[in-house]
Amino acid sequence: MYEFASPAVSVIIPSKYRPPDLERTVKTLLEQTVLPRQLIIVDQSDQSENRQRIEKLYATLPPSIRGSLELCYVHDNTVVGPIVARNRGMMVASGEILAFFDDDVCLERTYLEELVAVYNRDRNIVGVSGIITNYPRPPWPQRLWTTLFVRGNFHDERQPFYWKANQLRESEPLPVRKFTGACMSFRSEGSRRNSFDENLPSTFEEDWDFCVSLGPNAKLVIAPRARLLHMRSAPGRSGEHHLRNEARSTHYLYRKHWSRGVNSFLCYCWINLGYGLLATVGSLRRRSLSPWRAFLSGATDGKILARGRSGRVAKN
Repeated sequence: MYEFASPAVSVIIPSKYRPPDLERTVKTLLEQTVLPRQLIIVDQSDQSENRQRIEKLYATLPPSIRGSLELCYVHDNTVVGPIVARNRGMMVASGEILAFFDDDVCLERTYLEELVAVYNRDRNIVGVSGIITNYPRPPWPQRLWTTLFVRGNFHDERQPFYWKANQLRESEPLPVRKFTGACMSFRSEGSRRNSFDENLPSTFEEDWDFCVSLGPNAKLVIAPRARLLHMRSAPGRSGEHHLRNEARSTHYLYRKHWSRGVNSFLCYCWINLGYGLLATVGSLRRRSLSPWRAFLSGATDGKILARGRSGRVAKN
């Protein structure tokens, strides 16, 4: 017996060159205890293998389900990156809940059921994310650096929740300020007036930027009972130095959203001091200035992006 989520859910999945991953992701969606009303795939690849696999999966559903679950397959290789693809998906989405997933996740069977239950219990909630269950706790030096230097608006409260996913299995929703693009959802009524910033390089903090753009009073939560694996498939991922990515993100978000107030300024200076420490240690270990170059390049990119002159920043 198939049931559909209420309120209606539109699932949006950007994809490119990952046929086995996308097929596995969609398979876990079609096996949910409650189903979405709309499945939107925005395929940016040059090939047709993605589409063939998904249409074959969709064809295995009973006719009554296919009549109520719309497959909207957008195959357009002129769409560049998941940021543009998510906006393209939002343009055709009709559900009351917009659920975004990466194409390399595996959902537990009750994921959508638990997600929708959170929305139904609290009308004030604007967005709900599931909990990723396979992110390992990082080494202690990394955790120590984060504890010391990442403060204020830059603090990422999600990660400790992911590390404790098993202990939190039966917990109530947990308030957060940001989601990951791998598994985020929003009420369409509160998010349609926003869009993901297409000036940003591919897979660059568009998820956090979107969440901040919803406003300081937007109620966002992680639902620990909505569980999934994020396989982090290698194809399509950036090979940039992590310091460039992190510095770019920090400078962009600070200058676009948080550049007012003494406390915010101090947190901004403090995290940059931490990046400088990492760059120095990395340069000494490698006997190369490449970590420092990565940090300075990322900082410059972030400033340019925040000023809206993204054309000078390489898109990955």
